[in-house]
Amino acid sequence: MFRSSRWKHYTIAAALSALALSSAPQAMAAEKTITAVMHSDLRIIDPILTTAYITRDHGYMIYDTLLATDANFKVQPQMADWKVSDDKLTYTFTLRDGLKWHDGTPVTAEDCVASLKRWAKVDGMGQKLMDFTASLEATDAKTITLKLKEPYGLVLDSIAKPSSRVAFMMPKRLAETPPDKPIPEQIGSGPFKFVQAEFQPGVKAVYVKNKDYVPRKEPASWTAGGKVVKVDRVEWLTMSDAQTAINALQSGDIDFMENPSFEMLPILESNPDLKVETLNKFGFQTLGRMNFLHPPFDNVKVRRAALLAINQKEVLDALVGNSKYYKTCVAFFICDTPFATDAGGETLLKGGDMAAAKKALAESGYDGTPVVIMAPGDVTTLKAQPVVVAQQLREAGFKVDLQATDWQTVVSRRASQKPPKEGGWNMFFTNWVSADVSNPITNLSIGGQGKNGGWFGWAEDAKIEQLKDAFVRAPSLDEQKKIAADIQKEAYDQVIYIPLGQYQAPSVWRKSLTGVLDGPATPIFWNIDKSE
Repeated sequence: MFRSSRWKHYTIAAALSALALSSAPQAMAAEKTITAVMHSDLRIIDPILTTAYITRDHGYMIYDTLLATDANFKVQPQMADWKVSDDKLTYTFTLRDGLKWHDGTPVTAEDCVASLKRWAKVDGMGQKLMDFTASLEATDAKTITLKLKEPYGLVLDSIAKPSSRVAFMMPKRLAETPPDKPIPEQIGSGPFKFVQAEFQPGVKAVYVKNKDYVPRKEPASWTAGGKVVKVDRVEWLTMSDAQTAINALQSGDIDFMENPSFEMLPILESNPDLKVETLNKFGFQTLGRMNFLHPPFDNVKVRRAALLAINQKEVLDALVGNSKYYKTCVAFFICDTPFATDAGGETLLKGGDMAAAKKALAESGYDGTPVVIMAPGDVTTLKAQPVVVAQQLREAGFKVDLQATDWQTVVSRRASQKPPKEGGWNMFFTNWVSADVSNPITNLSIGGQGKNGGWFGWAEDAKIEQLKDAFVRAPSLDEQKKIAADIQKEAYDQVIYIPLGQYQAPSVWRKSLTGVLDGPATPIFWNIDKSE
């Protein structure tokens, strides 16, 4: 009797406890966390300071943009909508309601003007936009007014560009930081907040849902539409060993891996718990960039000899291996696009000419100065290029100093204009999202601004800059195509950089994740849900 009474009392209490738990606020539910291994460790966290894609990806987590580009290549409102005057000289942007910085203060037009000006000092499209801009100011708390000197058709495309460098908005006090200095705080208005206290470069970066963020009502499409966050937390974990990351993915210890090694793809594709997909269908252009400031590549004859020695297919075979995922291409502005041409790249198209390279180098005045090549070993899509090209240059007669490092060191060191003996460099390799280099204005590394605003390597070429001005003023697509071909011929003649072909890089994630978006600036983590 006693035992029965006690059991009855216990079951009632348990039922009441269960009822209480079922009625508890949603905050009591298990926290949803996505764990991801990105293509690189995150160290530089100012998205205007560098063109590195890992920093761009970080930017999309915590910052927002005035405009965005959808999957139909259309510019859409994001933080603001716009009107254009009849004479095409005045663009008026109006901020939408509900925009707040992560510190709780309202987003103002002054913040956005300062952000646009900081971005435009270092971005190729931003620089060209400012060349045509008469004034850019906040005319009231929610209105940004941009007035042009003459009509310019790329105003909206420039501000909405989806990839590096992105015109991210930040508070005025941060945006007034010189663009070559890192901002002191990570305060945005975007869908996630950066957890500074948990940031461990080389270990992890952590983001939590911004509960005050008000998404747009439109469906998510590329970087446009509603940035609806469906998880509580996202952790980027650093695993420099690809096999360790793959093991963790297969065991369920991580949810997402941005760039698995190509040779592991068949194994991953056979795992029923995993999904393998190419998120950026347009792929990447991989390239080599020389330093124009210091010997030996301050000599155009030496640069031309190096170009003659390069064999794209050897690079792509080592980088990718599977021809399903790569193609040789000498078009600076991407194959199979309106501005694709082989002009100037005939030798590279044939697979190089080593005999001609040796002869050209012997006649160039090259004095045996070592070529310092930075070789990052921690990024799957950047390990092969420096090793293969170093061997090709050696065969041509160059003395090469191949320096093993990691990608974040390359990202920092490539900004140094010091001589190689003082910590500088002669050559590095990188990858551009195809959308970033598909025309002469978006292609940042085709510029000729030199030390004053030019991209790392600091090529100086007044003819290219004049041709780019002609390109944006061209009255027709046919005329633009002709000018783009002229730019490419000049770029090959001066060896502004060396295109090494195109490739696609599949990502892989556990099928417990749904809603993973594609596009030219992936991965992005809004719209993703996670089931247990």
